This record gives sequence, structure tokens and C-alpha cells, in this order.
Amino acid sequence: MARVRLSVAERREELLRAAIEQIEARGVAAVRIADVAASLGVSNALVLYHFSTKEKLVAAAFTYAAEDDLAHLRKVVGRRTTALRRLRAAVRWYAPTGQAKGWRLWIEGWAVALREPALREVTRELDKQWKAAIAGVIAEGVAAGEFACADPAGTALRLTALLDGLAVQLTSYPGAVARSRAQEWVDEALARELGLDRKALTERER
Repeated sequence: MARVRLSVAERREELLRAAIEQIEARGVAAVRIADVAASLGVSNALVLYHFSTKEKLVAAAFTYAAEDDLAHLRKVVGRRTTALRRLRAAVRWYAPTGQAKGWRLWIEGWAVALREPALREVTRELDKQWKAAIAGVIAEGVAAGEFACADPAGTALRLTALLDGLAVQLTSYPGAVARSRAQEWVDEALARELGLDRKALTERER
């Protein structure tokens, strides 16, 4: 069956999605241009036409994944509801026990970013925008009198550190921490940062 002719933008998106899948399955070090091409039934030359090197393809794939995650985050924090509801929804989505996908991808990305400046910028920008969004919602909640927090930026950093650390544990060492226990830790940390007890955290969402 003949392949549907795609526009340049559509083809790039198809290649980026395929690259993300291959990176998650094989890891950055092992993935090849040939793997991405084979997964779509296209030639290596086609992939190289859009991305002249593997390094450029990998960096573009992580950028695409980051933009997708940030778009979802903006949707969550932009909902018309209380700051507490939005904050807890964002944290629960981002947590390794939530619905966010691609933790294996990002753990790979962090490791490679230690030696790849281009990828380091992608992961740094994602981290920066995530923390800014969380700090912004916290500040809104404080202004509205929903909870107390003297340092929204510090709270965003501490929550992110906890979530990222749990993601490494749950993804790299399955069974090391029960998912339910990890979620309890996240809820407890969030409540503590906002000056609430855990029970009040859930009750105020109703």
C-alpha cells in the first residue's frame, strides 16, 4: 500500500514521534537513524534530509517532547478553578504515579545532557518553565488566601526535586517504592509546603 504524502511539517512530526519511541525503547546511546527509519518504513536518507545528524534528531525529539509536556502543564494550570485544585492536579499529573508519560525518556535525557550542551538547554528550559508555572500557581493561592507559603519559588524547587527523585526510583528500580506510598509522600510534602495537613489538602478540593 502506498504511503500517504505528508507535508514537511507532518513528516518532521512523524519522525520526531518515532524517534521518541525508539529512544524510550533503546536509549539515546543505542538508537540509530536506521532504527527510526525502519520503524516508519522509510529510508535513512529521508530521516537525514530532515535531520542531518543523529545528534540533531535527538535534540529535536527532546524539544518536541518538552513542548508537548509544557502545553499540557499550561492547560492544567490554566483551568478555571481554585489554585489548590490546579496545583494538586499539576503535581499529580507530573508525579511518576500520575498520567505523565515518558519518564524513561527524560531520565535518558538528563544523563545525556551531562555531555551534550544542546540537550542540556532543552532539559534546563523545561525544568525552568515547570518550576515557574508551579511557583505562579502557588503565588496565586497565597494571594487568594487559600494557603500560606513564604517562598513559592523555593517550594516549586523542592517539590520538583522530590518528584524527579521518585521518578528515578520508580522507573529505574521497579518495586523499590510502592506507587501508593510514593503518592502519599507527594501529598504530604505538598500539604507541608502549603501549611496544611494532608486531610485538609483533599477536603479543600471538594
